Amino acid sequence: METQRQEKMPIVEALQELKRQRLVPFDVPGHKRGKGSLELTNFLGEKAISLDANSMKLLDNLSHPVSVIKEAEEIAAEAFGAKHAFFMVNGTTGAVQNMIYATLKEGEKILLPRNVHKSVINALVMCGGVPVYIDTPLHVELEISTGMPLAEVEKTIVAHPDAKAILINNPTYYGICSDLRRITEVAHAHGMKVLVDEAHGAHLYFGEGLPMNAMAAQADMSAVSMHKSGGSLTQSSFLLCNNEIDPEYVRQIINLTQTTSASYLLMSSLDLARHNLVKNGKKIFEQVLQLSQYARDEINEIGDYYAYSTEVVNRESIYDFDVTKLCVKTTDLGLTGSEVYDLLRDEYNIQIEFGDTANILAYVSVGDRPHDIERLVGALSEIRRRFKRDKKGLLVFDIAKTEVVISPKTAFFAQHESLAIAQSAGRISAEMVMCYPPGIPIVAPGELITEAVVEHILYAQEKGCFLMGTEDATLQTIKVVKEGN
Repeated sequence: METQRQEKMPIVEALQELKRQRLVPFDVPGHKRGKGSLELTNFLGEKAISLDANSMKLLDNLSHPVSVIKEAEEIAAEAFGAKHAFFMVNGTTGAVQNMIYATLKEGEKILLPRNVHKSVINALVMCGGVPVYIDTPLHVELEISTGMPLAEVEKTIVAHPDAKAILINNPTYYGICSDLRRITEVAHAHGMKVLVDEAHGAHLYFGEGLPMNAMAAQADMSAVSMHKSGGSLTQSSFLLCNNEIDPEYVRQIINLTQTTSASYLLMSSLDLARHNLVKNGKKIFEQVLQLSQYARDEINEIGDYYAYSTEVVNRESIYDFDVTKLCVKTTDLGLTGSEVYDLLRDEYNIQIEFGDTANILAYVSVGDRPHDIERLVGALSEIRRRFKRDKKGLLVFDIAKTEVVISPKTAFFAQHESLAIAQSAGRISAEMVMCYPPGIPIVAPGELITEAVVEHILYAQEKGCFLMGTEDATLQTIKVVKEGN
């Protein structure tokens, strides 16, 4: 990596030059650097609003970069060890979907774990790709779905040699990693592209002692959510390309869906975050690791909670574990993760990332301080003292083990009817239901709704999980494919 070049922040520097030039704006945005909206300027601050500019010669254009954005992409690619890096302002959802669009055509297969984010399923709805799910075993003690064992990957590849690609979570929301290098080698040996969802893995490129990142494993493409662990603004991400991927074709795909009015606030935050991580990432993530481990040790001392770490690694379904993730199992308290999530927010004014039917995730970053951890630990201790109850009646759910009857696209656009969720077993879903976060579908379009799926949805509703995905905002009904379609 060329250290001197990494000191540059081309987009940031161009925005600073724009301010120095004091151009008279007769272009959009209409607030004209904040002068047209005092409320907006006072709310966001003059500095930020004055940098909310439109594409112009000085600032380049994200749809067809030829100057500062092009240079910023080249510097970012070098920082991540990739052949090319795209600035993404439609979130990591956009990055995930575009790497799928660039790889799959209608009717082509993609191998993937069932615990993918909803963005993956939505991409298949739009492009007509067909999912082939690789088994991710349930870890009974943690009550979470794990990674993809290499043996299961090999078995699925042999059964579906016509698949065009495989998608891998690295890591999952819960910090679980599969054997990224070996899966990539096996997939490449069978002529398949390797796509990696690294929404929760930006730090893997800059910290030490962490699981392998996608570019180091020679994956073909990766979606990296810089706004999660990388320090950029919400909705900003990178799409990385490696190997023989044609970046100009990928850009054409991106331009089909990404805005033509790209936010320079988002792009400059990516420029700044990349610069900061190259310069300080090792130290930053060492501190994050220390804070996470301190929190784990303190939480495990409370009793009944289980903040897990590398001891769960088995080199198969859990090949590695991201030790920056502070995931805590709560069910030994007699409480679901969603119930602890609500208590932390409502009783203790602490907002964590999510709670599901068995776990909570507190996202630890360089912005946290030891006293923040102490406050979280103290609140969890108080919750145990005040709210612990018999765990009788708590249920364990796995990722849906059901049949993909038709493709997500066929199901989504088919004629449909609405049924009460409790009465929908035995029908093909035309939409998805998920707890959000983490955004992993309980059922997805094209899948058979089983009794277990219905039970899972109803239980998640009862326990206060935030459910979404259906046209019915109350989530009392679900669209199913009309019989005879």
